[in-house]
Amino acid sequence: MRSIAKFLGIALICTSVSSHAAVKNLQEVDFFQAEMEVDSVHTSDAGNTFQASFSGKAGSYGRVYLSYDFTNKQQLADMGEFTGFAWAQNGETVVTATLQGSWVKVGTIFKLYSIDSVSNGKLNLAVGEIDFVAKTLRFDVSELKH
Repeated sequence: MRSIAKFLGIALICTSVSSHAAVKNLQEVDFFQAEMEVDSVHTSDAGNTFQASFSGKAGSYGRVYLSYDFTNKQQLADMGEFTGFAWAQNGETVVTATLQGSWVKVGTIFKLYSIDSVSNGKLNLAVGEIDFVAKTLRFDVSELKH
């Protein structure tokens, strides 16, 4: 949760916050955690890209399956961008989401910063870490009020 709070603080500083409502919406944010396992990683010799799939549980979304395409379009040493898709089911309710953000490699950990558009009309901010050696993905997720 500290990583989301830190990210939100940086976002507030970096953007022109002229509306009291925008600050109020960020203060009312509820957090939940997602914990997943690495299901598969696909690499190729065609450029600096790879794909990864994960599954696990994410708060009220229940069982979640994620897939990401990691790229490095700026050709930076230890950071790049990603897009992805999520599919979740909790009981009879199925929800999907498109995922987009940036990654930064710090030591053995890949840190992810993502804004996700969800089929239930929500917009989620997710800040997390992938440990490919331990095969884990952990996120702090928050709904952004709009």
